[in-house]
Amino acid sequence: MEILVKALQLILALLILVTVHEFGHYIFARIFGVKVNRFYLFFNYKFSLLRYNPMAGTLELIGWNKADGTPKAAATFRVGKPHQPRPDGKPTWRDTIYGLGWIPLGGYCDIAGMIDETKSASDLASEPQPWEFRSKAAWKRLCVMVAGVVFNFVLAICIYIGITFHWGDDVIPFQAMTEGMDFAPELESAGFRSGDILASIDGRAIDAHDYSTLWDMIQPGTRVGVLRGGDSAVVTIPDNLIGRLTTKGKDFMPMSMRIPVYVAQTMPGEGASAAGLLPGERILKVGNDTVPSLTEFFPALDKVKGSTVPMLILGTDSTLHTSEVAVNDNGKIGIRLLSPLEIFDRSTIRYSFAGSIPRGIELGVDRLVTYVQSLRQVFTKEGAQSLGGFGTLGDLFPNQWNWYSFWQIAAFLSVILAFMNIIPIPGLDGGHTLFLLVEMVTRRKPSDRFLEIVNTCGFFLLLLLLIYANGNDIYRYLLK
Repeated sequence: MEILVKALQLILALLILVTVHEFGHYIFARIFGVKVNRFYLFFNYKFSLLRYNPMAGTLELIGWNKADGTPKAAATFRVGKPHQPRPDGKPTWRDTIYGLGWIPLGGYCDIAGMIDETKSASDLASEPQPWEFRSKAAWKRLCVMVAGVVFNFVLAICIYIGITFHWGDDVIPFQAMTEGMDFAPELESAGFRSGDILASIDGRAIDAHDYSTLWDMIQPGTRVGVLRGGDSAVVTIPDNLIGRLTTKGKDFMPMSMRIPVYVAQTMPGEGASAAGLLPGERILKVGNDTVPSLTEFFPALDKVKGSTVPMLILGTDSTLHTSEVAVNDNGKIGIRLLSPLEIFDRSTIRYSFAGSIPRGIELGVDRLVTYVQSLRQVFTKEGAQSLGGFGTLGDLFPNQWNWYSFWQIAAFLSVILAFMNIIPIPGLDGGHTLFLLVEMVTRRKPSDRFLEIVNTCGFFLLLLLLIYANGNDIYRYLLK
């Protein structure tokens, strides 16, 4: 049942994201007078579930003809009167066949006169027609190609705006961070100690809703109250702290939350699962090393990688026990960790609709930057092994239907879809975009034969990547 819930959430998310992506291509093709032959949600190899032909005025339920192995209409319904093409040859929305395929892995927008993985140069051997993609100016073709990516990113921002307006922003008060903070050396030299719990600034309690807290607490002469080992202490900020921090660059983090090590999920076949660790349990020691937070946990695992070590576990019933856990050669035990929002007490910030717009944009941009920065891990051995396919995507969703989680994950997947599609790989929107930019700079259009070859190569490259990623899923969940 849990697998079904995850699968339904994944399919619904793909349904929304793919529809918006392909609609971006479709609407800009129509704006520039380009004919769209077919607009399909999901792939329709051999047959479609639904097919709407506005020109014929029919809606078809497509079945399988077992006699000769070819698809046929199991039932046809009249949903409008037939129409004839415009006398001037200009395409309309009725020239497009709209369909629903049966393979929920994506979708496509079949644009007339465009070479992609479904068409070759021989398919375009006839004279270019004014309503074809290849007849339009390069800048118009560029707009059509990037529209899908832009629509996906705009969709992500719209979802984040909706989430912010409806649910607000969950924040964790500094006082609720039971393990305190980790501080950069510059703040430690000012008097802070890792594990300090921030409590007050110049005698007033720190407000979790105030995003200017960090700026306020580093002002010269500011007195920052902290809890240190159960006792109160005060740190007085020196005059030169701001100057030292501003030289560190925009990605510098002066302090970060210390997160205790709670298990959210164990991976089948890995050390934690074999040792019987359960969701909700907390890891307190790895071998002889105490690990109050992730700051100590990861180095402790790295020290004992490739071996089996005793770990002190705090159970969900608040009892302590020790388990022998195998740490793999990469220093992992196969767990997903609880997020801080699942561990600590939270406070909610409410926004007006106008206030949720800049916050939604900020979240969308932040998720995009975070995802792009994390991609460098893919090019490591460990990163390649961690690649996953549709099983991994489905695992992102909770076991029970939760609209907040669904929209958060859908928005993030929309960001991923936008970025992955703009990567300049032939077969993706980014590949087409690259060739169009080259054409606009050199004033020379690549030959149809060249585009056919590179798009075919790109298609097989993406197919191999898809097989590899889903193969990793099979290996992890069935074999390992």
